[in-house]
Amino acid sequence: MRSELNAILAISYRDLLKLLRDPARIVSTLIFPILIVAVLGGSMQASLGRNVGFDFLTATLTGMFAQTLFQSAALGVISLIEDRESDFSQEMFVSPVSRYSIIFGKVLGETLVALPQGLAVLAFGFLIGIPISLFQLLALLPVALAVCLFGGAFGVLILANLPNPRAANQIFPFIMLPQFLIAGVFAPVQSLPFYLEVLSRISPLRYAVDLTRGVFYAGHPDYPKVVLESPLFNLAVLAIGFGVFLIIGTLLFVRGERNR
Repeated sequence: MRSELNAILAISYRDLLKLLRDPARIVSTLIFPILIVAVLGGSMQASLGRNVGFDFLTATLTGMFAQTLFQSAALGVISLIEDRESDFSQEMFVSPVSRYSIIFGKVLGETLVALPQGLAVLAFGFLIGIPISLFQLLALLPVALAVCLFGGAFGVLILANLPNPRAANQIFPFIMLPQFLIAGVFAPVQSLPFYLEVLSRISPLRYAVDLTRGVFYAGHPDYPKVVLESPLFNLAVLAIGFGVFLIIGTLLFVRGERNR
């Protein structure tokens, strides 16, 4: 167990160190969510005001907070493919360490990379006047960790058998961009046409966003207007999804390594 834990920590520390040595990546990953909150959330709030029944800017902030964590952790797992191309993954897999520990270490590393980005989104929201209490901030910390791990496991499942980073960068937007709309990132999706409701319910990002809003809006009058399911239900979906995604994704990745 000690060797497995050391391997997980070493792999996750490597990914965090790569981020700290790449300030351009830090800046670039923050620009998109902040622009969405400021431009889209601000413009919609100005045009619709309270006509929608809730504060649109706050709803956009919570959605982008969850989306940033989920996408950053999921997309960061592309480093698995980069390690494959440099044969570094082969070196890891011949070590006397569980394959699941290696993959979980990558997921944990990308979680550590994503968390500061999510905190930066909250800090930006506070600067533009969105009320965020200390209780809400503390409650969102474990939620952020759960969303990152969920997103990282989803990334492993999607990227496990892709041949190279270029293919991953081409395919990944087609998987993520539709979820921005049907998962309620920009605004809650309380009422959708049947076919979009089906797609929304199979969208992993939906449950990450809804869990975030459920915790953030707990005890708030706008809770029933922006939250779809209870936080416990969403947390259960994230826990089950994390296990399924990680197990299947690891099996697929290891099979791909053996076939090389």
